[in-house]
Amino acid sequence: MLNMAEGIARLSALAQSPVISTLADAFAAAGFDLAVVGGPVRDGLLGRATHDLDFTTNARPDDILRIVTPVSTAQWDIGREFGTIGARVRGEQVEITTYRADSYDGATRKPTVEFGDTLEADLTRRDFTVNAMALRVPAMTLVDPSGGVEDLIAGVLRTPIDPAVSFGDDPLRMLRAARFSAQLGFEIEENTSRAMKELRDTLRIVSAERVQSELVRLLQTDDPIRGLRTLVDTELMEQFLPEIPALRLEIDEHHHHKDVYEHSLTVVRQAIELEHERHPGAAPDVPLRLAALLHDIGKPATRRLEAGGAVTFHHHDVKGARMARKRLKELKFDSATIASVTTLVELHLRFFGYAEGTWTDSAVRRYVRDAGAELERLHILTRADVTTRNKRKSTRLRNAYDDIENRIAALREQEQLEAIRPEIDGNRIQEILGIGPGREVGEAYRFLLELRLDEGVLGDEEAEARLRTWWASRP
Repeated sequence: MLNMAEGIARLSALAQSPVISTLADAFAAAGFDLAVVGGPVRDGLLGRATHDLDFTTNARPDDILRIVTPVSTAQWDIGREFGTIGARVRGEQVEITTYRADSYDGATRKPTVEFGDTLEADLTRRDFTVNAMALRVPAMTLVDPSGGVEDLIAGVLRTPIDPAVSFGDDPLRMLRAARFSAQLGFEIEENTSRAMKELRDTLRIVSAERVQSELVRLLQTDDPIRGLRTLVDTELMEQFLPEIPALRLEIDEHHHHKDVYEHSLTVVRQAIELEHERHPGAAPDVPLRLAALLHDIGKPATRRLEAGGAVTFHHHDVKGARMARKRLKELKFDSATIASVTTLVELHLRFFGYAEGTWTDSAVRRYVRDAGAELERLHILTRADVTTRNKRKSTRLRNAYDDIENRIAALREQEQLEAIRPEIDGNRIQEILGIGPGREVGEAYRFLLELRLDEGVLGDEEAEARLRTWWASRP
């Protein structure tokens, strides 16, 4: 429950911070208004930490730059055409924007920039009422023309104007609604939610990069499930990641959920819990969370009905990895993220054979080798993938994974598993066998690598003897 007295006290303390008081005094001395706007005001009232300071003013960009230059150590005007000047004040980065009264053509997200004359009009063009509040400084006046405080108290997300107009102006706001719903734990108001579904097709004018950015920011929240459900229920997810709503059509044959979609959401939640447990204080692991969300997307394409009514999804891991790669490329994810996610999706089933019977050391080495840099993420994803309500089965799988991690740790201490490679390199192979660079060196290297995986560390002398024997036995 929002305590307004405590919230106002927090805003008062914020207004007295060195950065804000310095800027407030500078703008007042120059005869202009200044207000802290958006997220810092919302978070101050809620008692949440805030990191970015955004300001709005009736000063034009040239005036803003003239005012901030004497009180800042750096300035940049990359956003001048939109009325925004950035500066570093008292060691913090701030952005100050002239009141705006933009208009949109409905064909693109790029507005026709028009400077406004009042703070109230500027606020009503913002995305949601809880972000459309401002704190005038140094006067300490809270400006809330669209009922943002009431919506904070009610825990509701609502647009300051007709949602059809707001989302029509900028469809990206619909994705932001899902993200803020998860981030703040708020419900989306009924008319706002209805407009999101009705206008879902307009998301096509939003660039893939912007969509990707919002998806990432949603996944970075402590509990993105509410937002993911919103995207699926409003059919927005169909526009950029249709593989997720498609999972609702598949019955989950191994777990307690009615469909693979519910199972996947549970895996995301459990992966985040394990992430926090194993790496407290670390930044959100987006590739891991993406892999948790996407790990079963290959199931619809590999679904087979077997005799007796059983359903199988053979090789859905391999198919899913290919599908994930294609979709993430379309969403303009970087190559490192794509590589991480596809590796995890492809390997997420590998462990379950271990639970059926203890692996040899060779199999454990190959598991580590194939996972490579993704091994820790694979540990988390595989553990999170256990969602059965059968306590005996759950305990057996957990104990089996404890065992494999212990064995990996023991082998790592003995054999330097992180760098599994032959004990003899390519140059030495050429010296021993008296050959030059070429295909045969590669064959010899692969023989030695398999030997290393099968038997562990042999020592240089034994490895050389085995190499010579192998070479002599070749046709």
